[in-house]
Amino acid sequence: MHILISGGSGFIGTELTTQLRDAGHTVVRLVRHPTRAADERMWDPDARWLNQETVEHADAVINLSGASISRLPWTLSYKRTILDSRVNATTTLAAAIARAENPPAVFLSGSAVGYYGDRPGEVLTEQSAMGEGFLPKVVDAWERASQIALPATRVVNFRTGVVLGPGGLTKTLSLIARLGGAGPLGSGAQHWPWISLYDEAAGIRHLLESKLSGAVNLAAPTPATAAEVMRAIAEQVHRPYWLPAPAWAIKGILADAGRELILSDQNESSELIASDGFTFRDTDLRQTVAKALAG
Repeated sequence: MHILISGGSGFIGTELTTQLRDAGHTVVRLVRHPTRAADERMWDPDARWLNQETVEHADAVINLSGASISRLPWTLSYKRTILDSRVNATTTLAAAIARAENPPAVFLSGSAVGYYGDRPGEVLTEQSAMGEGFLPKVVDAWERASQIALPATRVVNFRTGVVLGPGGLTKTLSLIARLGGAGPLGSGAQHWPWISLYDEAAGIRHLLESKLSGAVNLAAPTPATAAEVMRAIAEQVHRPYWLPAPAWAIKGILADAGRELILSDQNESSELIASDGFTFRDTDLRQTVAKALAG
């Protein structure tokens, strides 16, 4: 397939591009700077500009664009950046697909478990209702923007949680542990939906040729709590798991980011993609953390 990808040089995009090329696909990356390589095409999502010819030649479009939600603090201006970066990029791509004379067969657009909000005691499927808070509103707007591509092409919104790999949030959490700060975050009993970087990219590849559409959860089939994730990281970097961070302190220092990124309980089910024939390679949390921190 001839695949157009935005965010191809990021944490997930780099792994996905490698897997796609290893599978024999041709990957063209959208970049914001003047092109420097044959596989690059320039665009300006903030101005909602994209050369229409770029989409006309694509069999599939994958959207991974969006400012990092792990960057702290969430100031009012950065909240706007989190929202606008996702909606502008998605709208630009979806509108180009809708205009295309030869639209791609599929538009895979990034999404997040943040859609569900804090949901203790629930198993969250794709049919679960939208939650409350900043991130649910962001994800809802993000996914709605992708619908502009309908009915020209099949649209999939893959809702991702914590991606464990050599970089991203794993790097941040391991640094906290190395500095002696690993310990319960709030109660530590809140579910953190996790997935290995390899399985994240492999799941997206699966969706290219699947018949699934709409929201699809991407999380390992073995749920884990925040305490289990942090303990696994602390063990791997040979540091103690001992220093608690009370919920009131996390909320006081990080406000919405603390409530929605760290303290939210989200037991995300991946049964839909599994029933569609996708097999997760990495289902053991400790082994996945060990691979991630080994580089």
